[in-house]
Amino acid sequence: MNRLAQTALLFLLGATLLHAGTTDLYLRYVKEGLRPLVLLAGAVLIATAAATLWYDRRATPASAHDDASRAPAHEHDHHREPRVSWLLTLPVLALILVAPPALGSYSASHTGTALTKPFGFPALPAGDTPLRLAVADYAGRAVYDDGRALRGRALKITGFVSLDRDGTPYLVRMGLNCCAADAQPVKIALSGDIPPVLRPDTWLEVTGTYTPRRTKDPVNNGPIPYLEVTTARPVPTPHDPYDETWNT
Repeated sequence: MNRLAQTALLFLLGATLLHAGTTDLYLRYVKEGLRPLVLLAGAVLIATAAATLWYDRRATPASAHDDASRAPAHEHDHHREPRVSWLLTLPVLALILVAPPALGSYSASHTGTALTKPFGFPALPAGDTPLRLAVADYAGRAVYDDGRALRGRALKITGFVSLDRDGTPYLVRMGLNCCAADAQPVKIALSGDIPPVLRPDTWLEVTGTYTPRRTKDPVNNGPIPYLEVTTARPVPTPHDPYDETWNT
């Protein structure tokens, strides 16, 4: 690849990172807290492209262009870089034009629950209104704290639907340690007043109550708690489809 193609590729990659970092596109690849690093990387790549182009122009004296113009045509053809090298820009353009979907039910059904025991359980706010919890928070309290703070409380949890091989419905959130490549699911099994038709990857806001019932994940035999559903309604995909409370 010649210097011009290298510079163009650097610029396009930098512009792609800036575009992703200034929109929600970056959330498809990395966790929300890494936005400053995405923007910084984009700025560095664009600056590198500009510096490369500036250095290349300064390092090429006018006499070199004159000599090149007097060179036989077959020498020009000999040193010409293959045009196919520009195809390397297509994956970069694809990142701009086609936003990949967030990981969903397919990944969840082929990956065992990643529920781990939290370091502690902060006190939950009191009140009579339904308590909103993350999937990982409910699952951790239900499994490792025996639902002590959850008993007798109306709970509201949001996640997407995943179906087991035997049709068992789960409410799932995928959590990131760093980026989408290491995303892993935490699952809650649903019982009670479940909608008669559930489609995988549908996002639901579920209201229900704690139940001591548990099951085992068929993939890795990990613990999955149940939630007794009282109401469930479809909701739009959230701004950040990955669970922001994963590492809390």
